Amino acid sequence: MSNPIPRRQALLAASTVAAAALPATQLLAGESRTMLAAKTNLMDMIPVPPLAMNTSTLRGHNLTVPQQIEVVAKAGFDGIEPWIRDLRSYVDGGGSVSDLKKQLDDAGLNVVGAIGFARWIVDDPAERQAGLDEAKRDMELVASLGGKQMAAPPIGVHRTEELGEDGAPSLETIGERYRAILELGDTMGVTPLLELWGFSPVLHRLAELAYVSTAAAHPSAAVLPDFYHIYKGGNEMSSLGMIEASRMPLFHINDYPGQPGIDVIADKDRVYPGDGVCDLVGTIAMLLRNGFVGTFSLELFNPGYWKLPAEQVAAEGCQKSRDVIAQAVEAAKHAAANQA
Repeated sequence: MSNPIPRRQALLAASTVAAAALPATQLLAGESRTMLAAKTNLMDMIPVPPLAMNTSTLRGHNLTVPQQIEVVAKAGFDGIEPWIRDLRSYVDGGGSVSDLKKQLDDAGLNVVGAIGFARWIVDDPAERQAGLDEAKRDMELVASLGGKQMAAPPIGVHRTEELGEDGAPSLETIGERYRAILELGDTMGVTPLLELWGFSPVLHRLAELAYVSTAAAHPSAAVLPDFYHIYKGGNEMSSLGMIEASRMPLFHINDYPGQPGIDVIADKDRVYPGDGVCDLVGTIAMLLRNGFVGTFSLELFNPGYWKLPAEQVAAEGCQKSRDVIAQAVEAAKHAAANQA
């Protein structure tokens, strides 16, 4: 019969086993805490983007700029993207820019951009210089309101009948011209954003937007996409993943119906986010996971909405946009957590 193990030896053996097991337990707990922290950090990195209104949404209501600001602020937007021609009309009618700036500040609205139509891109040198002069005046006005960026659409080459015998300028040439307006913006602290227009012969493709902004070889080069124009231009939403997210500081948000078809669908057919067929949630979630920290600006031209009270249009547009964005943020956080 074997001798029993002395009590002291048994206790020593048990404590040795426990001591050996303890680091493994701590390691597993540490790994769990590390993984949880990693997931939390990834989820915390997904921001809720600010939301602004492009005042085209209220265009048919024929509001003055102060009225636009009042309606946009009351609806709960974070910013406003006014049209230069509305600002000019206000100033030409005796309005004070300083009063407008104070109203914006009091309302807590940021001027996230502005819509102007300076012909910076055209072939004719004299006309292009006049366009740059106009852009300078526009950017001065935007800067006086605290704005730091504005749209630079392909106005002047956006219709086939406006092109000369040689057709549209090359993308390299457009890159040079975009650089010129960027350098002009440097002097005023305002960045012109290369805007996508889905119906234009040029700059209707995301690939063109990426090429031209790269060809400009300027550190401030940035682009202004639009969900409707991405579709109208025959692009895939997934192509947005090829553009550096930090180069999209402003993004026009809207939706579009399944009909009419792509060949005939127009600006007027845009609808509130979530009311159409665009995969806004999936696309915005992708943008957020790629590091998007820009502002979404609601841009609509729907004459049906203009028949409704401006306050109703603004409130509904704000709520529906925020609902879509909130769903996208949650989807992006869920994907980030699963990735950790």
